[in-house]
Amino acid sequence: MKLSLYNIQTEFLQLAGELIENGGELTPELQKSLEINKDNLETKGTNYGLVIKQLDADCGVIDAELARLSALKKQRLKTIERLENAISVAMELYEIEKLETPILKISFRKSETVEIEDMALLDKDYKKISIPVESADKAKIKEAIKNGQTVIGATIKQHKNIQIK
Repeated sequence: MKLSLYNIQTEFLQLAGELIENGGELTPELQKSLEINKDNLETKGTNYGLVIKQLDADCGVIDAELARLSALKKQRLKTIERLENAISVAMELYEIEKLETPILKISFRKSETVEIEDMALLDKDYKKISIPVESADKAKIKEAIKNGQTVIGATIKQHKNIQIK
């Protein structure tokens, strides 16, 4: 009969209870039951221990695989960045805004970022205070500049980002 650790523990507690009821006298039947119970526990405990060791080894293999995959991803991201930069430089050199083939389209997409030239010069309306660091409210600054206001200490800078579809 296969016993779980729970059943082995329960059986042991029942045997211990019988032993107490007998006034501590160990009968041959109780002696035999306790030995079987202990053998079951040793076998089951050994099996549990082996499974635990295998799962722990599996975790090490998984960690190594995650690290390997992470390194592969990093390499590919760097390659993507280099290739995008190369095509971008070439397109700008020949003043080409869009390449369109039956397979894909490569074009520039304009974007804007707010460049903070001097945080100290910004009016308090254009600052966000977050604990523990003060930062510029770039969305508010961008909106103000777009609406024709002059924001001392900030400008809008145009960017061209390569886009492949």
